[in-house]
Amino acid sequence: MSRPAVIRALPLTLLLLAPVAIFAAMVAVDRLGGGHRSGRDYVIRLALPPSGGEIGLPRIQGPLDASRPLVVIDAGHGGHDPGAGAGAIREKAVTLALAESLRDRLLAQGGVRVALTREGDRFLLLPERAGIARRLKADLFISIHADSADNPEASGATVYTLSGVGSSEAAGRLAAAENRADTINGVQLTGQSDAVSAILVDLAQRETAARSEEFAHLVLREGEGRLRFRERGLQSAAFVVLKSADLPSVLFEAGYISNAVDAAELSSPQGQAAFAEVTARAIRVYFARRMEVQ
Repeated sequence: MSRPAVIRALPLTLLLLAPVAIFAAMVAVDRLGGGHRSGRDYVIRLALPPSGGEIGLPRIQGPLDASRPLVVIDAGHGGHDPGAGAGAIREKAVTLALAESLRDRLLAQGGVRVALTREGDRFLLLPERAGIARRLKADLFISIHADSADNPEASGATVYTLSGVGSSEAAGRLAAAENRADTINGVQLTGQSDAVSAILVDLAQRETAARSEEFAHLVLREGEGRLRFRERGLQSAAFVVLKSADLPSVLFEAGYISNAVDAAELSSPQGQAAFAEVTARAIRVYFARRMEVQ
């Protein structure tokens, strides 16, 4: 090998030998410290998710009658994503407690089926959360969060719906993603042209937006005098977790975890019960109206 070729190969050789040198140094230090027992001590096992598959679906609780409406409740954050807060009060724990309280209230009243996207300290990607609701063919999706702000005086709950729904560009992308092999609001897309599929998706988005706003207004109405709201009017933003063409969805910021009063309420059984009562009433009114329409 010529001298220039040797020089070019030297960095690659050093790169390949570096891990071996580091491992040898670790073994030497361990032996000097008396900690060596066997070569197996240096094997690191990582639990990896199954490749190429969807995450498992959660259990559905409530009536066995599949015609009963299904609500999927999403407790925001979880696992290695604690969300807002510090110390003993973390958003992922608060949202799970609120989700469980709402589930228990709905099950106690009967007539509605319920599923939680997570029942423990589990991390889920944002698309997976709404994906669970869609795969379960849910009738309503509620994602629960607790807000945070630099200003400790900021307080109160806020209800959000998705903004920017119904644009032709978004409809076209979603129609392509559906691959014309699914249904949107009961309308089969199979066999339709790209243009027709995009129109159907756009109409579905508009209908879904209207239903989402209807439910959000019910939460604000039922919460009057029972919950403290930061914004009395309906708010909207481009939340990834709400992006579904045929699933009415809201994101419920239950309060500011950065505010001492809000954090105490959200962490207390009384505060969680009030949240559950208001939201459960809004859910029942919403489904009662939908049945009247049908």
